[in-house]
Amino acid sequence: MGIGDKIQNKAEEVGGKIKEAVGDATDNERLQAEGAADQASAKAKQAGEAVKDGVKDAGEDAKAAWNKATN
Repeated sequence: MGIGDKIQNKAEEVGGKIKEAVGDATDNERLQAEGAADQASAKAKQAGEAVKDGVKDAGEDAKAAWNKATN
């Protein structure tokens, strides 16, 4: 995951928390729901990026092991 993606996803999550808090404070159910949805979306993106990072790391480890074994 690029640093830009991490920042963007975290900003979306924080924005969702703010929306939800404002919705709670004003008894605005629509804003509460939007905030919760924004947070869920950001967390899903973060999880997807974490999986991609894990696969990338595993591939790099396998490549290093192959290079060590064949050299």
